Amino acid sequence: MKTVRVSAAVICREGKLFAVQRGYGEYKDGWEFPGGKIEEGENPAEAAVREIREELDLEIKPIMELACIEYDYAEFHLSMHCILAVPDGNSLHLNEHEAMRWLADDDLYEPDWLPADLELIGIIKEKYGGAAGIAALAANTTSKEYK
Repeated sequence: MKTVRVSAAVICREGKLFAVQRGYGEYKDGWEFPGGKIEEGENPAEAAVREIREELDLEIKPIMELACIEYDYAEFHLSMHCILAVPDGNSLHLNEHEAMRWLADDDLYEPDWLPADLELIGIIKEKYGGAAGIAALAANTTSKEYK
């Protein structure tokens, strides 16, 4: 089975996490953390920065890798590096997605998440204490440079 390596940005702002609804492909309309394929020579943080710039016209500051989700879809194995990041600016534009949401703890299970992203939501809730825990983590580690 083919392995696809991707980087997903868990963007945190004001205690909320950013999610987008796919606007294309087989998984159209599913909700996910934005990101995409890791290119040759890139690390997951670099891929997250590039993908968010391309998909959302937004600059982000990566903080740390929260998890690496390994998930078997029918067509491929997904290796999803989940990078905690904060926005470096306020404006964004949906270049590839249909919709976006900023989700607080009570909202995390509302979207119809893609399966690998749903696994990440479980980790965020159980390991990090939800969106509020992620926000605290981001606030306490933003001065460090992640690579």
